Amino acid sequence: MKAILRTHYKFSFQSLIIEAKLYEVEVTEKYPLGVKYRIICIDPKSKKRILLDNHHPKGPHMHINDEELEHEYKNEDQLLNDFEQLVFIHMGVKL
Repeated sequence: MKAILRTHYKFSFQSLIIEAKLYEVEVTEKYPLGVKYRIICIDPKSKKRILLDNHHPKGPHMHINDEELEHEYKNEDQLLNDFEQLVFIHMGVKL
């Protein structure tokens, strides 16, 4: 199965750059959830960043600036909600 792009957007909001890519992929050892994603928010001025991704071999996790933390993937809607909450908490911006 080829990866199917489910969600993609990139935009600027206030001073932030936000980009999201979510793919439906074949369930494999590398991607047992059947999804591959990368969602990022960067402030080019302060270099603050929020990133949620699930690349192999780490699985679902997030980066808040230089700190890497675990993140539980439930579904696409929850992933996007979690991202918006993290941006609000750590960047002070409501998307």
